[in-house]
Amino acid sequence: MARTIIQLRISLDGVEPTVWRRVLIPGGFTLDRVHRVVQFAMGWGDRHLHVFDVEGVQYGVPDPDGLLDVHDELDVRLDAVASKGGRLRYTYDFGDWWEHDLTVEDEFPADLDTAYPVCTAGERACPPDDVGGPDGYRDLVAAVGDPAHPDHVAMGEWLGRAFDPGAFDPARATTLLRRMT
Repeated sequence: MARTIIQLRISLDGVEPTVWRRVLIPGGFTLDRVHRVVQFAMGWGDRHLHVFDVEGVQYGVPDPDGLLDVHDELDVRLDAVASKGGRLRYTYDFGDWWEHDLTVEDEFPADLDTAYPVCTAGERACPPDDVGGPDGYRDLVAAVGDPAHPDHVAMGEWLGRAFDPGAFDPARATTLLRRMT
């Protein structure tokens, strides 16, 4: 029997224009691996806590102190909680509170000549970690894009690198995804 591939569209909430990715993931991936796909495809640094919400049930890394009540994401396969037309929510960084909508666009048999996961499309750069959520990201984009902005130099120094909010390369994201397997 052929493996089932799930086509997900990952959209970041609260950011305009929308930052999004389209990925092809084996349905047998557990949610901990889906977390890594989201991290690599979006461009996050995987430095913060996260949680999946599927119809009101939360999945993540169990907290040994019991402060975060979640089901273990290692125990749940994507194909057990996702079907065509369905949605999952993914929240990353409980301080900045980045919410993602994961929409199941399609399901189909795996192509035996393709290595999965794959990022097939997307738009715009992911915000940097620790920028301050959607409001902080709007401030960053305004400052970086305007040399006359009072925070232009400070934001550039904080970033420590060039940043183009419109840039995204699906091939680079796929290369990063291949490193996770």
